[in-house]
Amino acid sequence: MNKFFSKAGLILLLVISHAAIFAQSYKYETVANDPLNARIYKLSNGLTVYMSVYKNAPRIQTYIAVRAGSKNDPADATGLAHYLEHMLFKGTDKYGSLDFQKEKPLLDKIEKLYETYRATKDESKRKVIYREIDSISGVAAKYAIANEYDKVVAAIGAKGSNAYTSVEQTVYVCDIPSNQLEKWLTIEAERFRAPQMRIFHTELEAVYEEKNRSLDTDDDKVWETLFAGMFKKHQYGTQTTIGTIDHLKNPSITKIREYYDQYYIPNNMAICLSGDFDPEEAIRLIDKKFSSWKSGKLKPYDAPKEAPITKPLVYDVTGPDAESVTFGFRLPGAGSKEADLMRVMSALIYNGTAGLADLNLNQKQAMLSAMAYPMVVKDYSVFLMMGSPKAGQSLEEAKQLMLEQINLVKKGEFPDWMIEAAVNDLKLQEIRSFENNRERASAFVEAFVLGLPWKEYIHTNTRLEGITKKEVVEFANKHFSENYVVVNKRTGEDKNVQKVVKPAITPVEVNREAQSDFVKTLVGTSVSDINPVFVDYKKDIVQLKAESSVPVLYKKNDENNLFSLYYYYDFGSNADPMLPVALDYLQYIGTAKMTAAEVQQEFYKLGCRFSVFTAEDQIYVSLTGLATNQEKAMKLLEELMTAGKADQVALNNLVDGILKQRADNKLSKNVILWQAMNNYAIYGPKNPFTNILSEKELKALTPEGLLKLNKELLSYEHKVLYYGPVAPDNLLAQVNDLHKAPAKLKQMPLANQITELDNKETNVYIVDYEMKQAEIMMYSKDEKLNISNFPKITMFSEYFGGGMASVVFQELRESRALAYSTFASYQKPKSMDRSHMVMAYIGTQADKLPEAMAGMAELFNELPKSENLFNASKEAVVQKIRTERITKSEVLLSYVRNQKLGIEHDFRKDIYENAPAMSFDDLKEFHSQHFRDRKFNIMVLGKADMLDVKTLEKYGKVHYLELKDIFGY
Repeated sequence: MNKFFSKAGLILLLVISHAAIFAQSYKYETVANDPLNARIYKLSNGLTVYMSVYKNAPRIQTYIAVRAGSKNDPADATGLAHYLEHMLFKGTDKYGSLDFQKEKPLLDKIEKLYETYRATKDESKRKVIYREIDSISGVAAKYAIANEYDKVVAAIGAKGSNAYTSVEQTVYVCDIPSNQLEKWLTIEAERFRAPQMRIFHTELEAVYEEKNRSLDTDDDKVWETLFAGMFKKHQYGTQTTIGTIDHLKNPSITKIREYYDQYYIPNNMAICLSGDFDPEEAIRLIDKKFSSWKSGKLKPYDAPKEAPITKPLVYDVTGPDAESVTFGFRLPGAGSKEADLMRVMSALIYNGTAGLADLNLNQKQAMLSAMAYPMVVKDYSVFLMMGSPKAGQSLEEAKQLMLEQINLVKKGEFPDWMIEAAVNDLKLQEIRSFENNRERASAFVEAFVLGLPWKEYIHTNTRLEGITKKEVVEFANKHFSENYVVVNKRTGEDKNVQKVVKPAITPVEVNREAQSDFVKTLVGTSVSDINPVFVDYKKDIVQLKAESSVPVLYKKNDENNLFSLYYYYDFGSNADPMLPVALDYLQYIGTAKMTAAEVQQEFYKLGCRFSVFTAEDQIYVSLTGLATNQEKAMKLLEELMTAGKADQVALNNLVDGILKQRADNKLSKNVILWQAMNNYAIYGPKNPFTNILSEKELKALTPEGLLKLNKELLSYEHKVLYYGPVAPDNLLAQVNDLHKAPAKLKQMPLANQITELDNKETNVYIVDYEMKQAEIMMYSKDEKLNISNFPKITMFSEYFGGGMASVVFQELRESRALAYSTFASYQKPKSMDRSHMVMAYIGTQADKLPEAMAGMAELFNELPKSENLFNASKEAVVQKIRTERITKSEVLLSYVRNQKLGIEHDFRKDIYENAPAMSFDDLKEFHSQHFRDRKFNIMVLGKADMLDVKTLEKYGKVHYLELKDIFGY
């Protein structure tokens, strides 16, 4: 062979070499019979990449998982993993900064001051140091661009940008358009390259708020107590994800950096993608963006070994919520045989339909509610049971009833067919979940975090098929005795609750109009557009008519053998408050041929479930499951609705349960705020929430009356909605044969007149509740439904108050640290007879209420201007519509929702066509017309003696409401 090449030969060689590099193939792992057809890659630096192609829409669900969570926090700096998660949204030396060379010395000084602050014990000296931190932070913030990460991902059309931290992992979440994959990878590669701890002390205040919210949440206190009792040595119990108050008050930026350097390395991270993309192109891009990232030496985690629990460990937690009991058994962790057996045992006890607890406790109404749940984590697993007692029942009695279900498993007293049915049900749940890119990508995260090979993880249910009844019984007898931890949640004042006190924080600059060169270049880079696809309801829905004249709306499922069937009614509890009770009664009765328990078991055997949903203006009776058993399940549902067997005992228990639940609702912060106070703010004391049967009316109900109402329901105007694989003619034949609707349908009953309040003056309503935070909700009625304003409403919401890049969030959280959660919106009504609502929410510490209210009032009266944010908001709206797809059963549901608004087309098309032409002046005019100088009903939930009433009086007349006022009982 000649030693030398000609010039032409050399050029040819270079071309071939370049092509070879470009066409580099990447090895990947696949698994036979994998429903996700996943590819698992490993880059040379150790970065793991999971991919699944699922073209439901031209979007990609992304997760970036770090295999480090709160169990990896240093013992003297708990909450560190969670706080680092927050800081990964603050930018690097290339973005998030106007002038990093000037900003860097200030950030370094702040870091050193925090170390001094942390080491100082004298409170007077600490205050001096903190004032200096606050002062220098204000100067440093002049160089910072707040929320630039959120702005840039919004500009590329991303949705759901967020992150979460748990015991094992920290995960960064984003749903992106398919054509923005390279830009997203550029952003993320930069994000993890050199994160900067800027705007630190205002973000720390947001974490303080998060801690205070957890201290106000009884469920959080229950879980913390349960795991502290179960894990005396392991960080699952000795540390909490959000950290201790003392550690939060003494943060260390230096330790956060050390944690980042130790765990945020490619050989400890995974990129998980599911959606519409080319895997070959995607892996090349990922390698290009992330290959320069150097792997590191990962210190192995040595899980502490827990001593056996030899007797029940009993703890009490006190708080304002209703009483409940939770207990758990500690078991081996992920990948163990015990974890598999626990999954099966949990499904035998509770599966939502025909488990032992479902039938013996929930269906018989022996308790208000009972459930079981398998929690599988890396080092240990926990089998959990949770329950709420019925009226007059002690927590001890409720616990014993739930333990008895475990004893039934230990004795083998469950039907032989149940294990097979339980595993099949788990498979059905998996199939349904994998119709969603979020769930597909989440499966990758779980497998990676738990350290399970994909083959082992994805074939879990196949493995469970081999488990026998004998194995389950032996497992239950070996692992379930007196070795549990129980937490009794009792109602009362928690006199031990602490609070993170608000530090003095000077509002910082957010530089809303600024943009880094990195972001300018990225946003300015063009990509091929994706054309939007709008639903054409005339083409996308097959309109059928049953012999009974019931309209049947059909959409074919070409993907799998699952179906969803709905009986949909355009009226609800406003028309008759007895309807929710009658429909709920269905789950507790049998038929002439079957007991109530046998009905539930039959649905379970068929791989089908029925459920009911009632709201003030609509009803769904739904049936879902395996299409091969669709006809049998539909026949059973029809028999239940038309020929259910009267059961007085079941009705008595149902009424007792409703009354107990009502009493419990008056103890629940969420129900008080988001249901009772929400409705009161919009409608006043007579509203959909209070339009319920009185106790006297409930106790006067008869089984025959409820059964008659359920049967008569089929005679009213309604629609049948169907998404499934059965052909239209066959479906219509089933409906004609089985659906017991008369030939002539009655018109829907008229709803009770419930009118929205006109806000002629601002009123402030205070509801007293035992909590450290204050939650503020503001409502104001505006004009009746105005479809022509939908494009402006969408644009305004994106810009003003809809997300982390919005004006409201930036001002109240980022700049002023006045709220953990805050938003504002101009709400669309649900029907033609309702009005648009101006709405705002602030969740803050009680001592920040004056500043938080003033901040929101400022934003309502003067709309801050930012051309960059406006352009990014416009691009976000357009990109989201370009890549959104309404598919599957959502085509049918969106159609009936639109009909309630008098809309016969996909109104996203109006937004898409009109949004690009809008100017900031359009938003300013909209803000002036609908937000400025508006009168509100302001609802304040908090501890009355901790609220600044004088401040509230500046906004309007203050009224104190009792729970009876907002609940109506």
